[in-house]
Amino acid sequence: MQTEQLIQQIRTKKSFLCIGLDVDIKKIPNHLLKETDPIFEFNKAIIDATHHLAVAYKPNIAFYEAFGIKGWEALKKTINYINENYPELFTIADAKRGDIGNTSTMYAKAFFEDMEFDSVTIAPYMGKDSVEPFLAFKDKHTILLALTSNEGAFDFQTLKVGEVPLYQKVLETSKSYKNSENLMYVVGATKAEYLKEIRQIVPESFLLVPGVGAQGGSLEDVCKYGMTENIGLLINSSRGIIYASNGEDFADKAKEKALEMQQQMASFL
Repeated sequence: MQTEQLIQQIRTKKSFLCIGLDVDIKKIPNHLLKETDPIFEFNKAIIDATHHLAVAYKPNIAFYEAFGIKGWEALKKTINYINENYPELFTIADAKRGDIGNTSTMYAKAFFEDMEFDSVTIAPYMGKDSVEPFLAFKDKHTILLALTSNEGAFDFQTLKVGEVPLYQKVLETSKSYKNSENLMYVVGATKAEYLKEIRQIVPESFLLVPGVGAQGGSLEDVCKYGMTENIGLLINSSRGIIYASNGEDFADKAKEKALEMQQQMASFL
């Protein structure tokens, strides 16, 4: 998917909501457990209920890998379902991959060609030759971890490299990579005060922002410091939407929570 299509979808829906499909089998409604593929049935119901309020879906791959082949099958069915029924939606493989060049190429082929995701999250620690293989795929996006929302982010990401924090060095260096126009970046909502400086380095790039809601991040602050003329934000919410209820009304409750977020986003647009 091209960036222009994503921007158009955001403007049409008045939403920049990304829903995280981090499916924990222990948390999904009991009545789904009798299904042949309860994870897919859960995802399908959530997607059908919220697709008009969200612009993107982001399965965290670990939640599927944990179930081996069955988990991968559920993931593949989920992405196929989105691509066939709601092709305007942007899909993100939250895989946090990153390895030497030929291995990165294989990861990229797995997520972009076999699984048919629009984008994948990448760890930048191994540098240029681990990132550029992902950037080589036409109309696909590579989402680089820049400044994450977890407690341990301060272990490395904010350490100074000379006079510059490491996360800023990552942003600046990544702009020199081949096909860097296909880069997006992860910036945690709990780090909203850093967004002003981040926007000075990557003024137009899309930022994937986790941490609003459950982790305490402020949507207002993220929009104030991070929004661009073309919006430039994807705000991710996972638990707060998909686990709004564990009863038979789970999809309706997820829709209510997604609508709340969409309405807030519409006010900022």
